[in-house]
Amino acid sequence: MRHLAIALAAAALAACGAAPPPPPPPQKTVIDAQLKALEKAKAVQDTVDQATQDRRKQVDDAGG
Repeated sequence: MRHLAIALAAAALAACGAAPPPPPPPQKTVIDAQLKALEKAKAVQDTVDQATQDRRKQVDDAGG
C-alpha cells in the first residue's frame, strides 16, 4: 500500500510539470531574399500571362 501511495504521488507530481516552451521563431537565412524575389517574379509572370490572354481574346472577338 505504501508503494502504491508513493507511485501515485510521483505520477501526480510528474503530471503537474510546466508546459514546454514555445518553439523559437524562424530565423532569417541568406536565401530568404532570393525566395521573396522569386515569388514576386512568379506573381508578375501571372499578371503578364493574364494580360496576354485578355489581348488574345480581344483579337479573337474582333475577328482577327
